Amino acid sequence: MTSDPLWTFACAFYGRPGVAAACLALQDEGGADVPLLLYLIWCGRTGRRLDASALAGAEARIGPWRGQVISPLRAIRRAMRSDILSGQTTEALRERIKLAEIEAERLALAALFEAAPVPDMPASSGGEAMALYAAHLGRTWPEAPLRVLATALEG
Repeated sequence: MTSDPLWTFACAFYGRPGVAAACLALQDEGGADVPLLLYLIWCGRTGRRLDASALAGAEARIGPWRGQVISPLRAIRRAMRSDILSGQTTEALRERIKLAEIEAERLALAALFEAAPVPDMPASSGGEAMALYAAHLGRTWPEAPLRVLATALEG
């Protein structure tokens, strides 16, 4: 698996206490796409200018991939939580699907990294990026996950 600064940031940030659960809450309750959210936060943290046009471009770049690959893998993985095959363990297969889902997300982040704007402004906390994304989605996100992310961004 190759590495780039965005992937490195995404893995490190997602691994901070509470961040994974907060991101998944924004995904499940607020309609956020976690790789896109992490990309937007990274852009803010690295001084890359974001506006509605840049966000729309990023969404257009990975939206079809998310819809055709990432979301179906996630749906399959989540469906396997139930005991569909009585008496059969499906955990090994579920784990392989999870790894494929993570690789698909890594590829989405790589595509975003390739098209990322160059840094041209002072770095920010990344909170502005989250607000821009919520406005783009036309959603009000739950407060608890936003607080967790804000705290993680301070650290």
